[in-house]
Amino acid sequence: MIEALAGPGAGEVDDLTASDLLALARERKAVEEQAAADLLEVAARWADLHPPESIHDAASFTVPGCEHEEPIAGEGAPLVAEFCVAELGTVLGISTTAAKKLIGHALELRHRLPRLWEQVHAGQVPAWRARAVAEATIHAAPSLTREAAGFVDSQVAAVAGRIGQAQLDRLLAETIRRYDLATADPTKDPEEGWQHVDPRHVTVDKDDVHYAGTLHLEADLDLADALDLDRAVAHHAALQKALGSTESLDVRRAKALGDLARTQTALDLHAQDDSAQNGSGFEARGAHPQEPRDEAPRTARTSTTDEASTSPTEDDKPDLPAAREVVIHAHFDATLSGEQTVFGPTGRMENGQRLILLDQIRSWCADSRTKVTIKPVIDLNTQLTAQGYDIPDRIREQVILRDRTCVFPRCTRPARGCDIDHIVEYDHADTEGRPQPGPTQTDNLACLCRFHHRLKTHSPWNYRMTEPGVFEWTSPHGHHYRRDHTGTTALDPPEPPGIPRPRRR
Repeated sequence: MIEALAGPGAGEVDDLTASDLLALARERKAVEEQAAADLLEVAARWADLHPPESIHDAASFTVPGCEHEEPIAGEGAPLVAEFCVAELGTVLGISTTAAKKLIGHALELRHRLPRLWEQVHAGQVPAWRARAVAEATIHAAPSLTREAAGFVDSQVAAVAGRIGQAQLDRLLAETIRRYDLATADPTKDPEEGWQHVDPRHVTVDKDDVHYAGTLHLEADLDLADALDLDRAVAHHAALQKALGSTESLDVRRAKALGDLARTQTALDLHAQDDSAQNGSGFEARGAHPQEPRDEAPRTARTSTTDEASTSPTEDDKPDLPAAREVVIHAHFDATLSGEQTVFGPTGRMENGQRLILLDQIRSWCADSRTKVTIKPVIDLNTQLTAQGYDIPDRIREQVILRDRTCVFPRCTRPARGCDIDHIVEYDHADTEGRPQPGPTQTDNLACLCRFHHRLKTHSPWNYRMTEPGVFEWTSPHGHHYRRDHTGTTALDPPEPPGIPRPRRR
């Protein structure tokens, strides 16, 4: 295309004029949007090939954990055999969850938002914008009926999908009121009672760990609770500054919230009065300067003198639980410098699968009343074996540390929340006189999240371990994938097998 735009005799991209580049950009964008629309069509047809009937036709009886039909779009959209989403996701290079969302959006658009569906395929609305509307109608609370979804469809299609998130939220609220989908709250304004949904929540995004080792926290609180929390955080931030902290107010407020989570022990606010009486402490009063002093004020020690002369005795210390428990699984590169072993400056933090600086680990462990657990080093290359089916803790821990996540292609579920699967099925029958085909040993065990464990057990998906921590998966249609700690790699694509599949009736 670039050569065609450049014209005869021009062999370099640099020869393209500004008009040529703009034309190329517009054409490529149109191709991209058409491909996204086609992908929605493919996803919907994939669902058509895997209706609930395909489960019942393939199985004469059901067992716990087997495949079932699942609604992945709103009321009125067809159900889908739940295991079908995994193979589409691996082919597209996305997770099973992302594939499920893609199929759900396609079905929502085709069956509940048909006007928008037509506009997508006519090139009038980009697929990403239509998918945003589908996501909103699928997860609206309360759920939208098919008639209510049709109203949203008519309103959005009337403006060719040109609607922002705030407008879409107002449209959903209007739809809920128009179709009486929410029960009015008599304690609220009669004009707004239909919209009452308790918004209170506290959400910690554990999946998105910042490179600095922070997580995003979002909350909606009761007004009185929020004001109390703000006063407590402001008070603790002021205490930190009085104790000599030079950090910014935002950082001190963030640390104060952590102190509150650890029962206010990080600054030793429960220290005895003798620290203040010796001139080595800072008096901790209420949130306001004019607040009267308690009869037995709590102090926060700032002394740098001998600890034995200022610290309370063990008998005087309050019986408080450990403020923080730090369990760190770190892998380091080590080199020898003479007779000394020198470790690298970074390690891998298990929670969040992120690299972390050793200095940051030291700062976490240095907080007062922090419980530090040091576990023995586990050699991930050692072959461990156990008799019987049950997996001992030492083998379970070794497999978790080796695999890090669910080992299914594209899955990132942390290994510590996964099942430990026997790759070759354990034979529970009497194996006396013959070897156990699926022994409980390191090279026959892998971490699988519950969904992919069920998928492997009750579908044609299968896998094998080619070397420690490296797995080769084969899908029902013959696609092969290599999975290791670096991610998923698609191997040579297979020839189309031409397997007939039951269609939706």
